[in-house]
Amino acid sequence: MQGREAAEDVQASKRARLSGLPEGLCTPEKRVSAWRAPACAELHLRDWDPERVCDFLGRSGFRDPDLLRRFRGAGCRALPAAGRRGGPAESCGRKVLTLFMPFVGHVFNDPIHGHIEIHPLLIRIIDTPQFQRLRYIKQLGGTYFVFPGASHNRFEHSLGVGYLAGCLVRALKEKQPELEINHRDILCVEIAGLCHDLGHGPFSHMFDGRFIPLVRPGLKWKHETASVQMFEHLITSNDLGKVMENYGLVLSEDMDFIKEQIGGPIDETTFFSSLPLCKWPYRGRPREKSFLYEIVANKRNGIDVDKWDYFARDCHHLGIQNNFDYKRFLKFVRVCEVKRQKYICTRDKEVGNLYDMFHTRNCLHRRAYQHKVGNIIETMITDAFLKADPHIQIEGSNRKYYKISTAMEDMEAYCKLTDNIFLEILHSSRPELAEAREILYKIEQRQLYKYVGETKPKKGKEIEKEEYDTLPADVAAAKPENIPHDMELKSEDFIVDVINMDYGMKEQNPIDNVRFYCKSDPSQAIKITKEQVSRFLPETFEEQLIRVYCKKTDAKSLNAAIQYFVQWCIYRDFTKPQDGDVVAPLLTPMKASWKNTEEDELEGPTECKKASKPRARLFNN
Repeated sequence: MQGREAAEDVQASKRARLSGLPEGLCTPEKRVSAWRAPACAELHLRDWDPERVCDFLGRSGFRDPDLLRRFRGAGCRALPAAGRRGGPAESCGRKVLTLFMPFVGHVFNDPIHGHIEIHPLLIRIIDTPQFQRLRYIKQLGGTYFVFPGASHNRFEHSLGVGYLAGCLVRALKEKQPELEINHRDILCVEIAGLCHDLGHGPFSHMFDGRFIPLVRPGLKWKHETASVQMFEHLITSNDLGKVMENYGLVLSEDMDFIKEQIGGPIDETTFFSSLPLCKWPYRGRPREKSFLYEIVANKRNGIDVDKWDYFARDCHHLGIQNNFDYKRFLKFVRVCEVKRQKYICTRDKEVGNLYDMFHTRNCLHRRAYQHKVGNIIETMITDAFLKADPHIQIEGSNRKYYKISTAMEDMEAYCKLTDNIFLEILHSSRPELAEAREILYKIEQRQLYKYVGETKPKKGKEIEKEEYDTLPADVAAAKPENIPHDMELKSEDFIVDVINMDYGMKEQNPIDNVRFYCKSDPSQAIKITKEQVSRFLPETFEEQLIRVYCKKTDAKSLNAAIQYFVQWCIYRDFTKPQDGDVVAPLLTPMKASWKNTEEDELEGPTECKKASKPRARLFNN
């Protein structure tokens, strides 16, 4: 009897060697009929990812779909206890699954968030041409020409947002099991965070904020729309639908949910309605899980993981201090219900930190995103793209060709449109691109359009968008009387850049749309008004800046442009330029409200005359 058992053990060891499995997985009880030996190409099991392992087990007789789905999402941490019983294939399959703990996900060493683990499904999305395209699109566009450290791209920002989205949704799941957040919800939120910026064009916001409005006026297009289209293209062209299903997602619902997180609600009017019985505008998730739509792109108040990542990442690369700590927010976050709708809330004591967060956003815009030199470089790049647009051909699907301005109509063509178009024009020898090439050469040699000055309209008298195109002619018409004839400037010599600064919701205070809870009753959501916080907080949350540049760079033309600009500010009743008394001492006294009466009394009339004479002689010369 012992000899027979020994012979069976020898046969089992032989089968294990042939199949590439450890000996413990092939015992006398496990016949070949219950376990097929893998093909030659499948001998090296440790080279497989979880998806391939599960597919192989399914073809080999392993019948436990729930366990396979859990393994795809959480690896060996989802395996049942060793004592669970099953048939020969089930028992062997569980042992095979324990071999693959190293393949649960990939770890990235991110300079902002440290070592972050990425789910295998997200890795499959990352390893596609559509996502890799983000490596070649600068996060801050033309700001890199001003801040040498701002060389980071949309690729690493997207990884960070996907990671933070998972952190937030898992924090809610751990704190409040009653929310019934499942693995599908977590995976969809992470994918939405990862893919929310797929639709950005060359130089990020320069493309949809400057170039598209000029080349295609009236077109209501934004990069979020392209992100949804690019995500659909990514899934279909790489055949990832089946892969998503293998990881437990339901395509009919979860694809809608992911796209809705990226592109926003179907009907924003309905979404922001306070009526308890208003129609729910989403298809991906029911009203009971409304809080999930506030994680990646929060349309309600702007507090989302997208901002958390770019605050930390941009400040790191710009060399600017970041005053907002998202990790503290995660400690106090929870969900409360108001009128049948669930909101992401934070502790009442955190209201001051949220005001600091939006103040940080404002500071980043003033110091970096809306830097006067960075903006004019983006304006010059836009001018070059406008001149090159008719002559650029980008091949899309079905061998159809598109221009820079139309590439977003075909995702295959749009995949090829990145910051590299700058170098393509710069290094081209085609004569039809000569004008565009000359502008880009000037950027390389730092021969930029010259900054003339900045002013602001009074509250309630802001410039409407319809007026933007007429502003250069308006400045040229404001010719001072003492401008010599040979120094006259035309409308094409001026660029007027109108910048609308706010806290993210135009004139509204975003904190008015934030819900808080108190320590005494964490389930009760409340609002906190600005008056309850501090009297030092801002009174208004929106203002408009107007900057004027001159395309002529010689000293005489620039001096004349400054006089035009100051005279224009007088005509339009704008604020006095900060350097107005220095650069245009003959013009600023003409406006009574611009006179610095206290300084005039201290200096006296004689000193004022002495200070103005050299400037007057210089201007006349």
